[in-house]
Amino acid sequence: MTDARFEDGREKPLNLGAQDADELQVLSALIQDAIFPITEMTWQAKQRRFGLLLNRFRWEEGARGQTAPERVQSILVVDNVMSVASQGVDRAETDMILSVLSATFEAGDDGAGDIVFTLAGDGAVRVSVEAIEMTLKDVTRPYVAPSKKAPKHPV
Repeated sequence: MTDARFEDGREKPLNLGAQDADELQVLSALIQDAIFPITEMTWQAKQRRFGLLLNRFRWEEGARGQTAPERVQSILVVDNVMSVASQGVDRAETDMILSVLSATFEAGDDGAGDIVFTLAGDGAVRVSVEAIEMTLKDVTRPYVAPSKKAPKHPV
């Protein structure tokens, strides 16, 4: 007998990538309303990698309305990173929880540009890249959202 694997369950984990602005829009929709502690934001300068450990709202399941609203922990990784800057984010506040509103691409020259993560509360993280290479991978089983509600945005 073997142990059950995450992949064997009803909930199939996401493992997606983006290599252009259109694909980035798909990942942006999937990470909308993801929350994460500021301590789970990492830039590895030598590896040219930026990463976030997110508690992602499962919009792909929530839209069906068949289950209680769920979240799942996911790893978001951006490769080919040249620099990272933030605005409205105080890294010294280690108990701060941030919420992602969107990820957009501001094109530069020859495929380079900036991936901008817009955060709730007027914060932003700008990740300058040589080219878009971003992955999103679910790493835990989904769990019922503590609020038991889907996030709502004013129209």
